[in-house]
Amino acid sequence: MVELKPVTLSDRQRLYDWRIDPSVDRWMSDAAAPDWDLHNYWFDNLLSDPDVQGWVIYFAHEPVGFLSLRGLQGPNQRAEWGWYVASAVARGRGVGRAAQVLGLEIAFVDYGLERVWAQVLADNDAALRAQGAAGFRREGYLRNHLFKAGSFHDVVILGVLANEWNENRERLISNLVRTGLLER
Repeated sequence: MVELKPVTLSDRQRLYDWRIDPSVDRWMSDAAAPDWDLHNYWFDNLLSDPDVQGWVIYFAHEPVGFLSLRGLQGPNQRAEWGWYVASAVARGRGVGRAAQVLGLEIAFVDYGLERVWAQVLADNDAALRAQGAAGFRREGYLRNHLFKAGSFHDVVILGVLANEWNENRERLISNLVRTGLLER
């Protein structure tokens, strides 16, 4: 079963270890993995800024990844979305899709957002599939948008609107409950 739990102080080291892991960093939109000081600055902001919220993704009661929303306080009722499954054991098992469904429920029901959007590296097929399965639609394509690891990378812009979430919500949740990834 997949759960989201709010980030706490005890997650500081775990999130850093995950973030600097090459299998996670490869897909991040930062130019490079942060050093410890930059991570601490980011982490303190995550815990103190009401505009940003983060959750640790749990699978079978074990922490396996991270999901965040940024831009929660803006007047446009939209937030940028970021997530990753850091645990190799949890990858390819629907955990990312289930975590996103839980995150979208929080975004649209708890925060009352109108839109959630994300930037995904164009060659990150797993993330694009998982986000598509969770209801995100492709909204744009930015060529050579990110310079990382010595080369330029294309980025896909994805988004989901509140009315789209409401139309698909019950079907998405029911499918994940049926597979045992979510509980009602």
